Amino acid sequence: MKARLAVGATVGLAVIGAVSATAGSHSKGDGSGDGARAGSSPSAPHKPGGAGENSGGSADSRGAQAAEKKTSFGDNGDYRVGTDIEPGTYRTTGNPDDTCYWVRARDASGQPDATIAGDRVNGTGYVTVMPTDKVFEFSGCTDWELVDPTAPTAKGTPATSMDGDAGMFKVGTDIAPGTYKSTGNTGGSCYWERTKDAEHRPDSFLANGHVTATAVVTISASDGYFKTDDCRDWKKT
Repeated sequence: MKARLAVGATVGLAVIGAVSATAGSHSKGDGSGDGARAGSSPSAPHKPGGAGENSGGSADSRGAQAAEKKTSFGDNGDYRVGTDIEPGTYRTTGNPDDTCYWVRARDASGQPDATIAGDRVNGTGYVTVMPTDKVFEFSGCTDWELVDPTAPTAKGTPATSMDGDAGMFKVGTDIAPGTYKSTGNTGGSCYWERTKDAEHRPDSFLANGHVTATAVVTISASDGYFKTDDCRDWKKT
């Protein structure tokens, strides 16, 4: 069974413990059950810019590249909130088997107690970086892009079915609220989670479950996100 993060009351301590146990690395942890996924400690500070900004291009070109990094970025490392990236809700998609890991930090000290929240991502992940955060760290993720939480889906209406191993869905945008069923799950590996927002703090958590066989979950219109991992496909009933 893959490690999972349950955004329950113990998540803060679990994440902090995992970060401390793996200080100085970005290796994947061995969390399990409803506890926090194990993670990595903050790495060396990210240096904004890169080859594009040092290649001798025009000032306009370098300025455009710098502006793009504010709301879209993909290089592993640490990003200063408000300097390297804008605060807001970001989305990453297409991540395989929990290889993507991120951390929100209150400072750049690298100490375990600097961690605000962290998670591993399978498929799609959302995270809200707050203006009061100081550093956003990630490793192994596809590009992050700032999203408009009120924007409609490409089809114009939220879906009424979802891939059971696809990660996080924005309620009312990606998926419609309602009662969903997933059948044929084996070994208790199916994990689902309802949250009120994408901050991933203990008080973001609403409910979760590990499922064998059939799962039935009612997603409220007031929910922020629904997370699903290792489940069979969900269909609205």
